[in-house]
Amino acid sequence: VQLQASGGGLVQNGGSLRLSCAASGRTLTGYAVGWFRQAPGKEREFVACFSRSGGSTYYADSVKGRFTISRDNAKNTVYLQMNSLKPEDTAVYYCAASRRVITSMLAYSQGYDYWGQGTQVTVSS
Repeated sequence: VQLQASGGGLVQNGGSLRLSCAASGRTLTGYAVGWFRQAPGKEREFVACFSRSGGSTYYADSVKGRFTISRDNAKNTVYLQMNSLKPEDTAVYYCAASRRVITSMLAYSQGYDYWGQGTQVTVSS
């Protein structure tokens, strides 16, 4: 499966953006799909994900209540709606997918096999 992340940009503190992760090659049904981010000089960190069944969502504490992950199965696309953005949300955002990842590994990048190219999100203060 190939993943294409898009929707990043420059936004002011408190603003919103919606990221898209469009999949091609295979349907995302049965895949866990996650969003991760990496700021300069920092490790890649988990943001949000769907479980493989699609029935559960998980969020990093730092984004709970501000970010929402959703999906459109007809478009084979997963979204990340980001509201109340803060300068510390500035990072390159990546989407990832896996058919084999277990629940306990959903928040770890090692659990994912397929990665998009990343999209830059910059939040100005």
